[in-house]
Amino acid sequence: MIEELLPQTVVAVAAYGDEGVDAPLYPEEEALVARAVLKRRREFTAVRSCARRAMEKLGVPPQPVLPGERGAPVWPEGVTGSMTHCQGYCAAALVRAGDLASLGVDAEVHGPLPEGVLDAVALPQEVTRLERLSGQHPAVHWDRLLFSAKESVYKAWFPLTRKWLDFSEADIEIVPDPDAATRGGFRATLLVPGPRVGTRVLDHFTGRWTTRDGLIATAIAVPHT
Repeated sequence: MIEELLPQTVVAVAAYGDEGVDAPLYPEEEALVARAVLKRRREFTAVRSCARRAMEKLGVPPQPVLPGERGAPVWPEGVTGSMTHCQGYCAAALVRAGDLASLGVDAEVHGPLPEGVLDAVALPQEVTRLERLSGQHPAVHWDRLLFSAKESVYKAWFPLTRKWLDFSEADIEIVPDPDAATRGGFRATLLVPGPRVGTRVLDHFTGRWTTRDGLIATAIAVPHT
């Protein structure tokens, strides 16, 4: 699912249902979830199983995936990536650092956001655009899609800046594909100074999204040039 949204240089591995929830952990990882509730432990384990399978496909020796600054995963040297999990699905996407500057992926259950969440994460102009999209394509939960896109934006932003990015600091415009309202693209205009990537300073990110099998997925791949 997420692999469809990313360049061919990216290795993405996903797991559905209970796949990978009992995979072995490294001792350093085990220590992080020793007292975690079962749901947290299963998600933690399954997504790291995906990450290690992606490492193998990328030709990188499998190793622990530990949280670093602000909880962002610490990847092997020369690799960048992103992970996500939600009920019934998890995925890891990895790429050689020479091929992309950053990655951000997110998956969510395709349903409406809980009451009050949209007000907390959306800008007024984003709400206006969501209302228009809802009138045109009511089968898509556009509020949840916006939330997922903002999560992917942050995951792509943080490795480039090592700084927090608030929901209100990126203005996202979602555009369905002309031939199918269940997939499309989005543009996230940064409302704060963006990171320098190569010779350019980013003022926006672009991404792709899809909805299928009760899920929403979003992804951003940031090129070096």
